[in-house]
Order: sequence, then C-alpha cells, then structure tokens
Amino acid sequence: ALTLSLCKARARGGREGTVASARVEDFRSAGNPATMAQSLEEWYKEMPVVTRTYLTLAFLTTVLCSLEIISPFTVYFNLKLITQKMQLWRLVSNFFFFGNLGLDFLFHMFFLTRYCRLLEEGSFRSRTADFIYMLLFGGVLLLICASFAQIQFLGQSLTFMMVYVWARRNQHVNMS
Repeated sequence: ALTLSLCKARARGGREGTVASARVEDFRSAGNPATMAQSLEEWYKEMPVVTRTYLTLAFLTTVLCSLEIISPFTVYFNLKLITQKMQLWRLVSNFFFFGNLGLDFLFHMFFLTRYCRLLEEGSFRSRTADFIYMLLFGGVLLLICASFAQIQFLGQSLTFMMVYVWARRNQHVNMS
C-alpha cells in the first residue's frame, strides 16, 4: 500500500512522493469502506487460481453447512457409502468442510490461504499442474489413512499437509 501511495503521490506531482505524503494518503484511504472493499476484492483476485478455488469451496461448504442449507452428513468421508451406494462426491467434499464457524475456522482459513498461496507462488511457481498433483497425491494418502483411522473430514489434515510441505521447503525461515 505504501508503494502504491508513493506512485500516486509522484503521479500527482505533489511533494514528489515523499514518505510523509504517502503516509497521509494511506491514512486518508484507511477508513474509507470503498477502499477496504476494493482491496479485499483485489486481494481475492490476486490469489493464485488453485488457492482461490480451494479457499472458495472450503468457505462455501463450511458456511452452507453452518447455515444448515446442506448437511455435514452429505459431505463426510464414509467408505461404505462410497463403495456400496456410489456416493463418489464424498471422496472430494470432505476436504472442503472445516467444522463450525468460529475462531478455529478462521485460523484454518488463514493457514489454508497463507501456505497454499506461498506454495503455489513459490515452490510451484508456473507449475500449477505439479501443485494440483501434489494436492491430489496428498489427498489420496489422507483418504487411505482415513479409511483405517475412521476420520470423516480431511480439510484440516490437507491444510496441515501444506504447512508441513512449505516448512520443509523453507527450513531457513523462522516460524514463531
């Protein structure tokens, strides 16, 4: 935001883009609801495609379940229902449900957004197919483990897998 404000200040020919004028511009636009809404929209549109898609599906599934528009019983992982009743959507839908709306949900959305985006823009830059393959491979392994461990929802596990992969690829970064 500071860089954008500097560019705006220089374009206006004002005080030649000083830091002070940029901070004043940031202060003026900080409380403007239109600016905040626009920046939220820009933030969402700037997200890489896989991260944006997964975040959107996870958010919508969780909110729809919380509003009781759809039932969590229709999205949970159940191997018996998948094999006997051919409810194949359960192989995928269980990765999109993150429990009740609350602080735990917000933290998981933060982790999902941050680390999925960092992986997609960093380690998998310009290799979207490889990133999707990694997610599919991790998802299949989680489904195999869930079959034995009786885990119904794997969205949190997939998110933690992305945090783990990012941490292994960025061992030099201190996390506090």
